[in-house]
Amino acid sequence: MTSTPASPDEVVRGPRGPLGLSLLAVFALVLFAGFVALGTWQVKRLAWKRDLIERVDQRVHAPPVAAPGPGQWAHVTAEADEYLRVRLTGEFLHDRQTLVWAATDLGSGYWVVTPLKMADGAIVLVNRGFVPTDWCALRKQCPAGPSGEVTVTGLLRISEPSVMLRRNDPAQNRWYTRDVTAIASARGLQRVAPYFVDADADAAATPAANGQRSWPVGGLTVISFPNNHLVYLITWYLLALMVAAAAFYVGREEYRLRRRARAGANRSP
Repeated sequence: MTSTPASPDEVVRGPRGPLGLSLLAVFALVLFAGFVALGTWQVKRLAWKRDLIERVDQRVHAPPVAAPGPGQWAHVTAEADEYLRVRLTGEFLHDRQTLVWAATDLGSGYWVVTPLKMADGAIVLVNRGFVPTDWCALRKQCPAGPSGEVTVTGLLRISEPSVMLRRNDPAQNRWYTRDVTAIASARGLQRVAPYFVDADADAAATPAANGQRSWPVGGLTVISFPNNHLVYLITWYLLALMVAAAAFYVGREEYRLRRRARAGANRSP
């Protein structure tokens, strides 16, 4: 009975030298530490995201509070204030309103962003809601909005910067984001809050006489926080485990090759 000959790899290759093993060990250690660090970072991000979702949920369902005034504007942040339910009173400046492109569950159209001037002269941009693209196109002018002093409740939102692919074009009156600073500048507004407010749905709104919906429609704020951190942390930790397993395999193989080399040396005359 003949034995299976050794593979060329087993015949030719001997154990790696100290330099090669050292480089492999350092490379494996760096990879392992990096994957563990990324996984640990995702653990922290997961805790942060869950806390954020909980805090936002509490804000959205809390009773409205007074919107931050000029003395508080410098301290308004996304982390502390976004989606806070607020209440504010003033008069709409309908001649300064801006239509901002929007895509909603009701279709494509515009957000109607109207400045609300309060008693102290401060202005807050209010997103009164969504309208379809033909809201004004089929009329000589847009329907008049509420006049006189009104009270608005809604969610505080942080100004949206212009996006790369669809930049706002104030000169052509084309708006794709609710950039408070840019809109205020284009409309010649002063003392404007650094945030805007998504108005709640108007509970008193009734369909038009022809049965069509009454525009604009508020209360369409989409509150969504993608939370994939659990998947990410599992991925990073699995990669770290794979690196550890590969290092163990290489170490065991090197140990076997060294034993074979020593045994061969002992058999030599």
